[in-house]
Amino acid sequence: MAELATIARPYAEALFKASTAQPGAGLDSTVAWVDELAAIAADPQVRQLADNPKVTPEQLFDLIAGVVRAPLSDAARNFLRVLIDNGRLDALPEVAAQFRALVNRQSGSSDAVVHSAFPIDASALAELGASLEKRFGRKLNLSVQQDASLIGGVRVVVGDEVLDTSVKACLEQMKAALVA
Repeated sequence: MAELATIARPYAEALFKASTAQPGAGLDSTVAWVDELAAIAADPQVRQLADNPKVTPEQLFDLIAGVVRAPLSDAARNFLRVLIDNGRLDALPEVAAQFRALVNRQSGSSDAVVHSAFPIDASALAELGASLEKRFGRKLNLSVQQDASLIGGVRVVVGDEVLDTSVKACLEQMKAALVA
């Protein structure tokens, strides 16, 4: 949705500038609370509550601040208050995505999602991460999602690039070759 991306961009850029300007804040901690707030804001029940005209901005703020696992910093509280007061809570997931992209651009890294049919232990993930970083030519921030439909192997998504070495993909290729 281009409109949502356009709305989110100034918020993400302002948050990035504020996070890099404060020496004690740290981008990692900001990424953590922005991602957590985005996950809460994306919840359908929270969206329904935010769209209810009977719910005041203060009630919405108190609800979201109360659901967060760790107490919010002053910067996080102010940021959330600005989004709610301006009626932009629906843009928070996109703000988080754009903020993470700005952080990644600064650090020269990318987010990578590893889809695996089975759980991956830490040592195997570290080994996989090292080979993927060589393959993609940059540092990767790995996250793992389990997907039993892959049958075996992994499917790695880095931005718009996909590396699919799953059994499911091999079977699809063999099917296409046999049908052709």
